[in-house]
Amino acid sequence: MDAPVDLSRGWPNPALLPTAALAEASATVMANPAIWTPALLYGPDEGYQPLREHVARWLTAFYQPNDPVTADRICITGGASQNLACILQVFTDPLYTRNVWMVAPTYHLACRIFDDSGFAGRLRAVPQDDAGLDLAYLRQGLMTAEEQATREYNTAPKHKPSRPWGKVYKHVIYATPTFSNPSTLTMSLSDREQLVRLAREFDALIITDDVYDLLQWSPDPTVPLSQPDQAHLPRVVDVDRYLDGGPLDGWGNAVSNGSFSKLIGPGIRTGWAEASEKVAYGLSQTGSSRSGGAPSQLSAAVVAQLFPTGVIQEFVDKVLRPAYARRYQRMMTAIREHLVPLGVSLRPAPDVAGGYFIWIRLPTPLRASELALIALQEQKLTVAAGDVFRVQGDPVVEKNEFDDGVRLCFAWEGEDQLEEGVRRLASVIRKALA
Repeated sequence: MDAPVDLSRGWPNPALLPTAALAEASATVMANPAIWTPALLYGPDEGYQPLREHVARWLTAFYQPNDPVTADRICITGGASQNLACILQVFTDPLYTRNVWMVAPTYHLACRIFDDSGFAGRLRAVPQDDAGLDLAYLRQGLMTAEEQATREYNTAPKHKPSRPWGKVYKHVIYATPTFSNPSTLTMSLSDREQLVRLAREFDALIITDDVYDLLQWSPDPTVPLSQPDQAHLPRVVDVDRYLDGGPLDGWGNAVSNGSFSKLIGPGIRTGWAEASEKVAYGLSQTGSSRSGGAPSQLSAAVVAQLFPTGVIQEFVDKVLRPAYARRYQRMMTAIREHLVPLGVSLRPAPDVAGGYFIWIRLPTPLRASELALIALQEQKLTVAAGDVFRVQGDPVVEKNEFDDGVRLCFAWEGEDQLEEGVRRLASVIRKALA
């Protein structure tokens, strides 16, 4: 019997984790009392200082902002998901903050985090397609929400006391701007700029998961990227730092959520946030961090050892990018050979490819939710149906329907299984169309 194939799981393959480097880094930490003593104790709220400094220099080298990223703009976190919850704890109020606007299709597991912070029923989809972000729709939604807040005299936070390290925003906007999960789209520079202008106008905090940015390559294997070690677009937080003279106040309107999960292992549970100095410090004052310091003190100390010798950059440059590019090309070749002739469509080729996923569109009248069940039952193939990535609870159904889409992950399975999974999916589609 054929072995199961999972093209749904968005995890890195264990063979692509730097186990030897992490073992050496761990040994370095535990062999030196000057390192392991602070690493095993309660750390500072802002996080392990050497890692803050390393990350600041690393981000400066990759994103090439006009001014260097400083450690004061960095807060070490327990990963992107944990940090999203902390951002909401400090910078939102479950009544005063009107809505959470999520670029759709969205990272589905973020919806629960927003629900847990009191926003169940107030998540709203912002459509994004090949033409870009529907900014007119977002603007109208923001205006409508403000009109409702005026009618309801919702003029001040109801549950969050005023604190010098925190600010409560009227809106939250959530996105994965580069190599988005699941759509794989990259938000244009123009859309990033207009999004920041809207956030400033309506007092919104843009939270971006910038977790795939370093995993980039050319979509054409015969024409490599000229500078794969530099970002091809500034992050939203960079745009907010400089656009139109910079932020309206010391807080700004964007925070970048970074993580080592997609690079060196999700179990590390270590990431960082970058924002204005005021937001970075305010984030460090989350009650759970004040109680015990940054949530990843020991892990952060281990990760910090990967920077002085350049191990992490070499690993990204020489192992991860080539491996993921090869996997991407192998799956794309299989899709073009087995799925496109059946009517499956792909997005137009991007200028830069990257991330973990490929998004495909099924031919009419197939529905991904039904097809995924058949694939699992008949082919032992797991795929992620597009309907999974709806913004949960949004009543505007026509802006939030993705059941003609399927997300395929090329990061988890072995390379040979990628083509096998696509062949099995083709078999299911062919049978459904018959």
